Amino acid sequence: MTPLRIHQLPTAIAAIALLTTLSVDPSSAFAPGANNKSPIQSLPTRSQTANTIFTTSTSLNALGVFVRKAKEADVRKYCQDGPPESVLSLLQKIKDSSDKDDEVELPTELQTLLTKRKGTITIIAEYKRKLEGSGFITDVLDPVLLSPVFREFGAAAVAVLADERTGGCTYDDIVAVVEEQDEALGDVPGPLPVISSDLIVDEIQIAQAADSGAKAVTVTYGVVGEEKVQQFIKDAASLGLEVIVNVGTAEEAQGAVNAGASIISVTGVDGSDNKFAVIESLSIPEGRNVCTIANILAKDNKALEEVEEAWMCRDAGFNCVWVSDALYKAGNDPVEHPGAIISTMKAKSSVKYASPKARSGKGEGAREYLGDILM
Repeated sequence: MTPLRIHQLPTAIAAIALLTTLSVDPSSAFAPGANNKSPIQSLPTRSQTANTIFTTSTSLNALGVFVRKAKEADVRKYCQDGPPESVLSLLQKIKDSSDKDDEVELPTELQTLLTKRKGTITIIAEYKRKLEGSGFITDVLDPVLLSPVFREFGAAAVAVLADERTGGCTYDDIVAVVEEQDEALGDVPGPLPVISSDLIVDEIQIAQAADSGAKAVTVTYGVVGEEKVQQFIKDAASLGLEVIVNVGTAEEAQGAVNAGASIISVTGVDGSDNKFAVIESLSIPEGRNVCTIANILAKDNKALEEVEEAWMCRDAGFNCVWVSDALYKAGNDPVEHPGAIISTMKAKSSVKYASPKARSGKGEGAREYLGDILM
């Protein structure tokens, strides 16, 4: 999931951050005798929020609370509006599983797909409709148009930023991508697994993701903590879904592994060296494998530094890179379109021998160029 930057937080999050009466478990509204009082009644007034100052000095922990409260409000509204029976049925399945002491077997299909031999990298291409602060373009093509591009140019999976506030997408977009991918059944390349990249704060979101056809969900360690990460991994497994745990520090990464995570994604960390420092000292129990993903942050230029960073993350030992805004920086440029970015990130080139835009020279990768590498 693309990390939220403080300056991108809308006013709604700041207002919702003042809530003190939100239920921690919105989906519990479906329990017998539950209090379904609308959270809107507890929202602060305009005059109350007008005198509240929100600055970029806000601590990351406080920021996590802001974002979590905002998402909890979204989930509460979704529950009160009445989820479809298909989602409620899946939610009940989660609750039935959580009542049992039996160990749930964790699915590993996505983990295996993302983990290739040493010296190679796989790509998760994230779809989003909104690119805040990109400095280049603000509109992205519909998912049914980009979904086949991701597949045909070599992505291993497609993620959909299913948070309308930050990415402009909804679970309907997940459905659209899943349906488009399913059309490639029997073809080469075949359908890609779809990941629901939402800010998970409640198990009903996991049920939503499964109902939409997603094969995995993302959970952010810094927002929910180790205990919830462990619970969400079990909840997802009960529906056959895998969990990618977003982490930003070495402590969070180890906490995620301790909670049972088999896929972790380093997010909100700039630079390949800093990313590697997050996973470098991981202590992984014998017999377990952990897939590591590097989330590539978009740069405020058109120098394609993100491609070089993907190569460096590969050489540092990451199994996969997650790329989002960087795919759309050049719009539908015939050379630097999203598919070309994906295929070039997968290339065997190295910053030791060439840059992504090198057209001439000697050495491995020197003549490779975006759009020319179809690997």
